[in-house]
Amino acid sequence: MLTVTQLAKKHQVSRTTILYYEKAGLLTPSYRSENGYRWYGDKESQILDSIIAYRSFGVPINDIAPLLTSKDEKTQESILQEQFQSLEQEVQRLKQQQKAIVMLLGQPELAKHTSVTKERWVQIMRSSGMNEEDMANWHKKFERMEPDAHREFLESLGIASNEIKQIRGLD
Repeated sequence: MLTVTQLAKKHQVSRTTILYYEKAGLLTPSYRSENGYRWYGDKESQILDSIIAYRSFGVPINDIAPLLTSKDEKTQESILQEQFQSLEQEVQRLKQQQKAIVMLLGQPELAKHTSVTKERWVQIMRSSGMNEEDMANWHKKFERMEPDAHREFLESLGIASNEIKQIRGLD
């Protein structure tokens, strides 16, 4: 069993973050001792892992509870699709802002240097806690949900067409 502080250290988050998740109804201690200490077990540690993963994907706090508690895959998929669309809109908004800045500066060569490469994207995914299997599953979901957008995304990373086919499962 771990205290709030120990759990925070184990998961590399602040004590305040854990208390916030408790207040939001996402994480409840296994029990409280007579002196008021909160104690967390393996189950709570796994829940915290999931919360941290969902937060790393930008999922809002209010949408995490159904992801943790619902056994309905359609509910989970719907929430994650909604987050995906939200991220896509944000990416498009940022791209428009970049284009506007490039036009204001009159330096079109800037646009060529701002794109994310395959290597950088893999690094981003790994830093968010994803392993090879997680990344493969992410691509499968993306392909199933939005095949054209998935292809365009892979192309934007500068990946060769034969590798794109392999990633998309079309080879």
